Amino acid sequence: MAITLRNPHSIRAVLRTRPQDVYEIRPPTSANDAWTQVLDEARDVGIRLKQAGESDRRRQNDRERNAGGRSGGGEANVREKEAVDLEDIFAEEGGLRIAVEHVQDPRNLGSIFRTAAFFGVKGMVITRDRSAQLSDTVYDTASGGLEYVPFTIQTNLRRALEEAKKSGFWILGTSEHAQTDLTSISGDRRWLAVIGNEESGLRRLTLETCDEVCRVSPASDEIQSLNVAVASAIVIQKLSQPA
Repeated sequence: MAITLRNPHSIRAVLRTRPQDVYEIRPPTSANDAWTQVLDEARDVGIRLKQAGESDRRRQNDRERNAGGRSGGGEANVREKEAVDLEDIFAEEGGLRIAVEHVQDPRNLGSIFRTAAFFGVKGMVITRDRSAQLSDTVYDTASGGLEYVPFTIQTNLRRALEEAKKSGFWILGTSEHAQTDLTSISGDRRWLAVIGNEESGLRRLTLETCDEVCRVSPASDEIQSLNVAVASAIVIQKLSQPA
């Protein structure tokens, strides 16, 4: 299945990791530095550049205005990245894994992918039901990060967590109601951290499967919770640090 990407950083990541999956690129009406790099790399690997007609240019200009100029108005049609099997997520030694349960906002999911790529997360487990689909919004929000994190999509997260345990991972749940603070979690274990839904957090059965459950404690009384993507970034950073 093809998706349409408009973030030049997302498009460059596809060109670098799987150029064979880029069908065509429609250049913007005026290329900024990021888009110039996209077009140069596309030519280097022989990707077709489709010049926009008048109606296409009008649509591109409208998109550019709506995006505040960030996208540059261009776009690329690419094949979706393929998910991997569950066992492949746990095959490599070392490194953090994360699981995302019922995160429904595609921008949150894209942000988690971007953070995961930045900190070198080795794999991600995503729930299939009641979750954001891997749409162009997720890809573009990830700004290329999705290309560098292997992922698997599972219908039964609890089974996936049990498989992680069999592979030697410890499961760390996250909940604002937990008594244990993230700062007390040691980084010397092979962790799989589980991130929950924006409103309801992790399901009871998921929490029962975890070896530990922690919270990100607020530093003030005024704000008691964080956006799920921000909280995920704090958890991933903590667990990515050497013990």
